[in-house]
Amino acid sequence: MPDFARDAERPGATKVALRNRLLALRRSKTPEDLTLAASLVQSALAAHVRRSSPSVIAAYVPMGSEPGGPELPEVIRLAARTTALLLLPVLLPDRDLDWAGYEGPSSLRPGARGLMEPAGPRLGTAAIARADLVVVPALAVDRYGVRMGRGGGSYDRALARVPVTAFTVALLHDGELLDAVPAEPHDRRVRAAITPAQGLNDALDWTK
Repeated sequence: MPDFARDAERPGATKVALRNRLLALRRSKTPEDLTLAASLVQSALAAHVRRSSPSVIAAYVPMGSEPGGPELPEVIRLAARTTALLLLPVLLPDRDLDWAGYEGPSSLRPGARGLMEPAGPRLGTAAIARADLVVVPALAVDRYGVRMGRGGGSYDRALARVPVTAFTVALLHDGELLDAVPAEPHDRRVRAAITPAQGLNDALDWTK
């Protein structure tokens, strides 16, 4: 194989190895670890919502060992004093994300791939462009805002529709805010990350 072909494969292979390692670490967390992490992440995000008073928020329902806990949308709704429109994703067959409004825990239903999604009218894939705060899942983020997800590409497509003025923040466990994350051309960066121990880190460097 030519050297340039091996070089092209290297970031992808490195990313897969890092993703597998981080997923294994998440699987090793105890219920107590997850509960504490969820509480701290929720608190930091709620404080940011109260300070910034966004009018449209895009978020999601964390599942399994994802930081934030399944109560995250309700925490955001209460922090926004119910005045903001809170959008949650609906996974489409092609892995793109449609969006619908969140109106409380009873408005959620099981969706594709075990996700919880809002049952209300779908607003289209472009609805996320209205958000001034976008909360996204991630397995890791680096100091330049490079975000690594689970590999499906859903959020890279969604973030491509977000205006540069929006505040994008990823929710992480401790140890997932890294010095460097392997980047590929389709990867979309975020402006901030929240971890249980550090809270909100909005000093990521977009000048790279």
